[in-house]
Amino acid sequence: MQIVQQLVERSKKTEHGFKDLEAAAVEVHDQVSAVEAKKLALTLLQTDLPQARCIGVFILGMMAALDEDALQALRERASQDRDWRVQEIIAKAFDRYCSDTGYEAALPVIRAWLADPSANVRRAVTEGLRIWTGRPYFKDHPEVAVALLSQFKNDDSGYLRKSVGNALRVSVVI
Repeated sequence: MQIVQQLVERSKKTEHGFKDLEAAAVEVHDQVSAVEAKKLALTLLQTDLPQARCIGVFILGMMAALDEDALQALRERASQDRDWRVQEIIAKAFDRYCSDTGYEAALPVIRAWLADPSANVRRAVTEGLRIWTGRPYFKDHPEVAVALLSQFKNDDSGYLRKSVGNALRVSVVI
């Protein structure tokens, strides 16, 4: 898999930020078939380099609205990653799924992810809800975002509580 090695080498150059990793994912998504893109993304999730795994997560996020297996891979596989950078990109990928699907239409999936036993999966949603209050549907219905988030303000995971606190602060300000 020459493309995987090229993406790994490219991702090694990224020490800070995610813009080039996202650009690499867009290039893959736009240049290969959906089947090949998903295969590459899943292969990248298995690499040792967190930045390369981020590219894989970005690719899956671009595919998730049209490919339930991609959404499932984000929830079940990528969410197990221990690197904070990968977790940040899962939140972005889930937000991409919701944007592509439509935030109101995505509510059943949002609720399902919020019910997941994994704090990483729940956090992917809460990080998105922090910015969703300024997006269509949630801008007009901030009470929905607040209701979804507030159930986690006393969660066992400090990592999740911090995300919820940040999101609720933004929701109240907006």
